[in-house]
Amino acid sequence: MYDLIQNSPTGSTCVERYMTFIEGNGLRNKDFSEYICNRKGETIDDVFSLIAYDLAYFHGFALHVNYNMACEIVELQHIPFQECRLEEEEEDGQILYVNVHPDWSGKRTRKGKTINVDKKNVKKIFMFNPIPEVVLAQIEASGGIESYQGQILWFSMDGRYQYPKPIYDKVVTNLSTDEGLDNVKYRNVRNGFMLSGMFVHRKGMTVEYDQNGNELPPKDDYDFSKSLDVFQGDMNCCSIMDVTINSEEEKPEFINVEGSNYDAKFNCTESSTTERIYSAFGQEPWYNVRIGRTGWSGNVLSEAYEYYNSYVSKVRRSISRNLKKIFDRWYEKANVSDDYEIEPLIYVSNNSTGNTIQITQNNGTSLNH
Repeated sequence: MYDLIQNSPTGSTCVERYMTFIEGNGLRNKDFSEYICNRKGETIDDVFSLIAYDLAYFHGFALHVNYNMACEIVELQHIPFQECRLEEEEEDGQILYVNVHPDWSGKRTRKGKTINVDKKNVKKIFMFNPIPEVVLAQIEASGGIESYQGQILWFSMDGRYQYPKPIYDKVVTNLSTDEGLDNVKYRNVRNGFMLSGMFVHRKGMTVEYDQNGNELPPKDDYDFSKSLDVFQGDMNCCSIMDVTINSEEEKPEFINVEGSNYDAKFNCTESSTTERIYSAFGQEPWYNVRIGRTGWSGNVLSEAYEYYNSYVSKVRRSISRNLKKIFDRWYEKANVSDDYEIEPLIYVSNNSTGNTIQITQNNGTSLNH
C-alpha cells in the first residue's frame, strides 16, 4: 500500500496534504512541544510530526516508552508503524506483545548482511499498560530493570488490536490506474516516434576503389531498424529520417509524418480516476479548484481550510488522547497546562486591494491586519 500511494502522483499529493492538515500548526502548548523526551534529544514536536506521517499513510502509529523503578515513564520514542506486528491473541483475547523488525519483507541489510525475519532479529516488546503492578511484574519477568525493554503504545484508527486500513484503501485500483496513466505519458514523450518527416531520394551511383585501383563492391544499405531509437523521444523530436531507394524513376520527396498521441485516449479515464482519489481523501474542494469548477480565491481556499480542519479533527483528537495517556504517567510535570490540543492549520492570504493580510481563525471568522 505504501509503494502504491508513493507511485501515484495524484495519491501522493493528496496524502501529503492530509498529513499537513493532521499536523496543523502543531501542539497548542509550545513549551510542551519543545520538551525533550528521549536520549536522542528529540522534542515532542519531532515525535508529533512522525505520528502525523504514520497516521496519514497507515492510519495508525506506535510509540515506545521506558520506565524507572518507580513505574514512571521517563522516555518516549517513535517507532515506524510498518515495523510493528501484533503477537497472537491470548485465550482471553488480550495481546501482550508487539513484535518489532526493521523490515518484514526481509530485504533490508545491515553491515552487508540481510536482516532475516527470525526470532533473533525480532524484538518482542510488551503492549502499553502503565498500571504500576503490571509494570513491576514485567520488569521482574524480564530479569530486572536493565533487561526491561519498556512498552509500546500501538494505536489503530480501526480499533483496538485491529490492523488499520489506510484512508486510500477504497481507491486501490484507482491509485494503480493513476500510476499507469503517468507511465503512458512518460513513454509517450520519452519513447514516442516523433519524426518531423522522411526525406526519400534515389540512391547515388558512387563507385569506390581500393589503394590498388580496384573497384570495391557496393556497401550494404543502411539498416534503419537498428537505430530507430535515434528518432524516438523528446530529445529527438522533429528529426528527419533519410530513406534511400534504388529505383531511378523515383524523384526526391519529403513526406510529413505525424506520430500518435496516446494521452488523448485516456482523458476520460484520467479525469474519473483523479476525482475518485481526491474524493477518498475528502479533498473535493481542491479538486474543484483544480478543474476550474470554482475560482482560485481567498474565500474559496479559506472555506476549504475550514472544512478540512474539521475533516481531520477525529485523527487529531486521537493523537491528543494518546499523548495524555503517556504524560499522565511521566516522571515529572512535562505539560503544566495539561493541554494536548493541536492547532488547526490557518490559511493566510494577501488581500489584492492592499497590504491587508486575512487570517482564518479556528472558529472560521476572519481578522484583517
